[in-house]
This record gives sequence, C-alpha cells and structure tokens, in this order.
Amino acid sequence: MNAPREPFATDVYGPDAIILKGLDGLNWRLADYEARGGYEALKKIVREKLTPEDVIAEEKKSALRGRGGAGFPTGLKWSFMPKQYSGPKYLVCNSDEGEPGTFKDRDILRYNPHILIEGMIIAAYAMGTAVGYNYIHGEIWEVYERFEEALDEARRAGYLGRNILGSGFDFDLQAHHGFGAYICGEETGLLESLEGKKGQPRFKPPFPASYGLYGKPTTINNTETFAAVPWIIMNGADAFLALGRPNNGGTKIFSVSGDVARPGNYEVRLGTPFSKLLEMAGGMRDGRKLKACIPGGSSMPVLPGEIMLQTDMDYDSIAKAGSMLGSGAVICMNETRCMVRSLLRLSYFYYEESCGQCTPCREGTGWLYRMVDRIEHGRGRLEDLDHLNRVADNIQGRTICALGDAAAMPVRAFIKHFRDEFEHHIKHGKCLVPDYV
Repeated sequence: MNAPREPFATDVYGPDAIILKGLDGLNWRLADYEARGGYEALKKIVREKLTPEDVIAEEKKSALRGRGGAGFPTGLKWSFMPKQYSGPKYLVCNSDEGEPGTFKDRDILRYNPHILIEGMIIAAYAMGTAVGYNYIHGEIWEVYERFEEALDEARRAGYLGRNILGSGFDFDLQAHHGFGAYICGEETGLLESLEGKKGQPRFKPPFPASYGLYGKPTTINNTETFAAVPWIIMNGADAFLALGRPNNGGTKIFSVSGDVARPGNYEVRLGTPFSKLLEMAGGMRDGRKLKACIPGGSSMPVLPGEIMLQTDMDYDSIAKAGSMLGSGAVICMNETRCMVRSLLRLSYFYYEESCGQCTPCREGTGWLYRMVDRIEHGRGRLEDLDHLNRVADNIQGRTICALGDAAAMPVRAFIKHFRDEFEHHIKHGKCLVPDYV
C-alpha cells in the first residue's frame, strides 16, 4: 500500500455527516469501523430477524434516492428484483466515478470502505443475491487496493462468505477495476465491461433488473447510496427522512470545486441552502463574485450565480431552478471565467468520451466541439448559436444512453444564460471578460 494521505480535518464534512463523520484519513480499518458502530446494522437484521421485505420497506420509507446522478428511489429499485427467480442474481456497486468535478465516492472507499461493504451486504440480503461486485474507477488504483484489504478483513471476520453471522445467508463480494472510460459509469456499459466486453451501453428495455450481468437479474447502485443504508437500518427511516426533506431523505456529499477557498467534500442535509454550502467551503476565493455554478457535475445545466445563491441543495429545488442535482459535484466559477472557454472544455470532454455507438452522439459531439472552438478562437458566426442549439436538439433524447444528453444540456444552458459572451466573442473576436487568465 502507498503511504496514507494527510488526514482530513474532522469538521470538513459538515456537522450532519453520517457517512464521512469522524474520519481522519487513518481510521479506515475493520476495528476502527466497528468502534464507530460498524456492522451493527447487519447484526440488528440478524438479531431481530428482519425479513427482506422489512428492509426494502424501510428503504422506501426513508426516501433515499440514488446518489450517482439519476436520483431514482432506492427502495423502489430494490423492489424490482424478481423475488421468485431461482437462478443467480447479482448486486453491483458503481464506483466508476468519472463525472468531471465529482470526487466523493473515492473518499468513501478510501476513508470508510467498510460502510460500503456493510451496505452492500444488507442490500444483497434484501434482494436475495449471493454475489456482488464493486466496479472501481481504474485511475484510483490505491483506492482499489485499499478496498481489497477491507474485503479481506470482512471475510476473515465472518461478515462475508457462507452463513453470515449464523443467519443462513450467503454473500460474497468482489472488487473489479475499470480503465478510466467515462462511458463505463453508465450502468449497462459498466455491465458490459464487467463481462469483459467493450464498455458500450445496452438498449433498454430489457432493464438490468430482468436482464443484467451475464443475462441475470441485477441491481446497480452508486457507492454513496449503499453507504447510507447501514445508518437507515440502525436509526430508522423516519430519522433519515428527517435529516432532509420530503422526497429528499438524508444527507448528501457535495464535491465542491472551482473558484472556492476550500475545495473538498462536504456532507450536509439535503435542503441545505447553497449559500450555506458555499460558506462551508470558505466562500469564493479572493473575495470574488460567484458568476456561474454547475450544481451536479459537468453534464448538468449551468446556472447563473444569482439564481444559485437563492437555491437549496436538494433534487427538487435544483430542478425548479433549471438544473439537476446529479452526482452532487458543485463547480463554482467567478467573474474572471470566460463562459465560452468553459463550454469549450466541457464539449471537448464529451466529444472525446463518446463511445461512438450512436450516430447522433458520435457525430453531434464533434459538431458541438468544433463550433464552440470556432467561436472561442474568433472565427464564429452569429448563426452558430442557433446551429449549436439545433445540434443539441438532435442529440438530446436520441441516444441509447444519457451521454448524448450530457453533451447537449451544457451547450443549451451556457448559451441560454450567457449568450452575451458568445455574441461578444463572435462580433469582436475576443473575450468579454477583460481580466481572464
């Protein structure tokens, strides 16, 4: 193993943290986790003889929504797993964290890996699965190694394997690493990669709950989603729901980056005002003004700073403001940032990461990138702005997976909210922001 990183300050994650609370970067092993009450939720299920139906009902009641980006209700998703199916069923964790601006899942794996293991064991019990996989982003190799160590500890302690805690329930969990392809973060592309194939998304339907890994029923959740499960079982769905808002239960880890004084992960209650989250991150660096913010990862629509400062950090509030919570990656930009150049970087990313399977995405992302590049370098035409919106329209909703939408939505939002900057680039051949560096 590599030498441990410098420990985090214990308050960096927020006063209401339940996943990352009390971690100092060094106390990640099994004994540390058990000292914090780890695996007590699993023991509670065995001790109180909670049925799989009891567990799923509690997850539904908690209003835990998927923390990977889509925000789908977790308990409802678990209920889709066929109960009477007699063959193999699989459980998969999506730790292929590739969304630009997102760095929360790797911190869970690095500093609290056993909470994910316990959450997956409970989920496997609820859905009757005997085998699970954690697909980890291949470019965080030291995190993958640490998770393998945590798995070994859990097996030796009897939390994984046959007849877990004498319950008669069998479950084993394996780690699998990817190779850094953004497309493998899409759940069916992940399954293809896990099977040893090229990581390209599948047509849906059929959905993974009926035809997933190796053609068998499969449930896929994000790292942070599984990590919230033990707390819900120990403290109850009502307590978890009370941490957030109706339809938005619990806490959420926000990866705050960009032009802020203290970039990092902050775990706060859903519904926390953005202004409070920004304050926790030290405010804008050098006292500058918040010009724009992407609230949920680079694929989500950008919002002007004045709108963002009036918005709360939950799924419904951000949707009402005109964007999406997504993965919870909050990218803040101050008044020195050129919106054309910012969009250019995003467009280039999605152009490069398209798997090429769908024509609208394969060809359209190239069109988007080249037109924005032309505008950035003083060769744009006013009609390019309408062309960009038309190309985005021809991509969005017309591809197998959501990467096409991810490429199109930022283009539409940047032009909608900052059209004056794009027009200035076109008319004057230079940036509207005079002090851009």
